[in-house]
Amino acid sequence: MPDRLLNVLTDQPQTGDQLGARLGVNRVTVNTLARKLLDDGVPVTTTRQGYALAPGTPAATLVHPGGVIGRALRYQGTVQSTQDALRAWADDPAAPAPHGAALVAERQLSGRGRRGRVWNSSGGTLVFSVLLQSAPDGHPLTLPELGLMPLTAGVALHEAASAGQGGACGLKWPNDLLTPDGRKLAGILLEADLRGEEARRAVLGIGVNVSEAPEGAAHLNEFRPGLTRAAFLEAALDALDRWLAQPREAVLDAWKAASLTLGRDVQVQTARGLLSGRAEDLDAHGNLLLRARDGEVHTISAGDVQLVGRL
Repeated sequence: MPDRLLNVLTDQPQTGDQLGARLGVNRVTVNTLARKLLDDGVPVTTTRQGYALAPGTPAATLVHPGGVIGRALRYQGTVQSTQDALRAWADDPAAPAPHGAALVAERQLSGRGRRGRVWNSSGGTLVFSVLLQSAPDGHPLTLPELGLMPLTAGVALHEAASAGQGGACGLKWPNDLLTPDGRKLAGILLEADLRGEEARRAVLGIGVNVSEAPEGAAHLNEFRPGLTRAAFLEAALDALDRWLAQPREAVLDAWKAASLTLGRDVQVQTARGLLSGRAEDLDAHGNLLLRARDGEVHTISAGDVQLVGRL
C-alpha cells in the first residue's frame, strides 16, 4: 500500500483528501502511509498544503527519460542493493522488468562496488541500476560487448555530468568518474549472467555523488550548483540510451577524449599481480595497454588502477 501512495506523490503538495480520493482511502490512512514511506527512507514532506516529495527526488513521477533506457523506472526507499532489487524485478513472473528498465533507491543496506567493495548511499547520492538484455540490434549480448559496457557507461556519465563544464571531470579506466584532482565522483559496476559466450542479461549499477560525498571524494554540486538527483538521473539515462547505440569506435574515441588515465604513470592491481608503467592506449576491445619500464606492453582486461603522482 505505501507504494501506491509513492506512485502518486510529486514535488507539488497534495492534500490528504486529494490523495485519499485517488487511492480510495481516507486521509488518516494517507498519513499512515506517508509515515511508512518516511521510515523506508523516502523523503516525503508534510506541510499545511499537503504531502509531497522533496524537490529533486529521483522518483518515477519526477523523471521522464526520452529513450528506451529508463522508460520503465522504479523508485524505492530502502533495498539491499539496486542490483539485487532489479534482478528480482526482472525475475517477477507476473510483470518482469523489460530491457532498459532502471531501478533507483534512496538507501542500500548492502550496496556494493567492484571487487566486493561497499558503496554507501545518503540523501545526496544517487544509486541506480539498469537492466540490459540485448544489444541495440536485438541480438544477445556477447562477451566483447560486455567488456566495452563500463566504458560506454563512463562516457555517458561524463557527458551528463559535464554539461558544458569543460574539464570539470574525467574518466579513470575502467569505471570511475573523477575530478581533475583525482577525487571520485561516480563509480560503475557491471554484473552479467553468462551462458557460454553470451549473456542472458547484464545489470549495470551506477553510484553518483550529486550533492554529498564521503571524505576524500567529490560531488557534482561543487561545479554544478543546484543540480538535483532527478535532473542528473534523467540526463544520465538519456545519455546511456544514446551511447549504448553508438559503434565501438565512437565510444572508444569519446572515452579517450575524456580520459584522466592515458599518458600517465599508473599502478594496476591485476589477477597476475601488480603492474607498473605508462598507460598508453586502449585496444579495440577497451583493454588498457600499459607499457612497463622494461618496454614490454601489457594488455589488461580487468584491474584496479592507481594514478601515480599528482593530476
